[in-house]
Amino acid sequence: MGSASKYRRAVADGGRGAVADGGRGAVADGGHRADRGDPDGWWRRADRGHRVGRWRRAALAALVTGAVVLPLSAAVRPDIPAPAPASLAPLSAATLDEAYAANRANAAEASRMAAAHHDRSRAATDRRLAAPTRHLLHFDGRGSGRVTEVLGDLARADRVAVLVPGSDTGLDTYGRFHAAASALHRQLASQAPAGPRTAVVAWLGYETPGTVSTTVTTTGRAEQAAPRLRALVADLRAISGEGARISLLCHSYGSVVCGRSAAGLDVDDIALVGSPGTGADTAAALHTRARVWAGRGGDDWVENVPHLDLDLFGTTVGFGTDPVSPAFGARVFTAGDGGHSDYFRPGSTSLTNLARIVLGETKAVTHD
Repeated sequence: MGSASKYRRAVADGGRGAVADGGRGAVADGGHRADRGDPDGWWRRADRGHRVGRWRRAALAALVTGAVVLPLSAAVRPDIPAPAPASLAPLSAATLDEAYAANRANAAEASRMAAAHHDRSRAATDRRLAAPTRHLLHFDGRGSGRVTEVLGDLARADRVAVLVPGSDTGLDTYGRFHAAASALHRQLASQAPAGPRTAVVAWLGYETPGTVSTTVTTTGRAEQAAPRLRALVADLRAISGEGARISLLCHSYGSVVCGRSAAGLDVDDIALVGSPGTGADTAAALHTRARVWAGRGGDDWVENVPHLDLDLFGTTVGFGTDPVSPAFGARVFTAGDGGHSDYFRPGSTSLTNLARIVLGETKAVTHD
């Protein structure tokens, strides 16, 4: 029986029975096991089934509460005031420094407004982004925040890597995302000290879903993000030129964003790490000329996420085929034994292979 059919049966009988417990227990074998030599086994079985069903319903209620109430609680949190994004000329190599300066000034103003609002943490984050050494291609300090930061000389880069983050990434958690981009930038320099010129773009260009929320199980946020990622790639082409190779490195829910953006996108490689799926059943269904890569660490909990694609109440839940499975058809690379947050850890196998992908050293990429 398919997973979708099992799910429907589980819902239909209120979470009780063989489907609900994966086909295990007395109900799974028709009750014969409990009845053997035990004429009163039926009531014990019924009582046990009632208690297990009640426990499952309680667990489901808790899950729904966490998925719905927590995001709604976050939604009513007062927005941190910040100015509207700076008005910029069309991006090109000639206007790049002007854009950096305008966005730094906007971040500085956002820091002052956050401080006046008594949000010291956001004020500190904005102030760091306003430093003269930071290169912000885009900045918006409103709400959860948006920022696109460049590490390296984008106008002269031969290889450009774009990091696309997953859930729970915003200005309030931007430090860890920036750390991943910095680690990749250093790795590229160390693996090709005399090789092609490189730049890394940390793209926090969409409202990421919360890990505990209804949005993290659907493609809604990814569909909203896709036009923005496409616009970024167009900007990068305008700045770096057609000769530059662009790679998307997509982590966790970010791989759903990349999947929704991929069709016809002018990039050379798409690498999916810690991916729950892309919303497509196969790499071919992404309709991209790019090489599609996938890697998953040995201790990544996302391995246990069901790879389903179900229509429930008019909404598609799940993201389809596991990208590291043979059925998906990606180039699966070795990602080491790290966990879900370790793909850009300095010295890791995953970071080494991701740098090779960005550099175009595809024959050097190691495979499981």
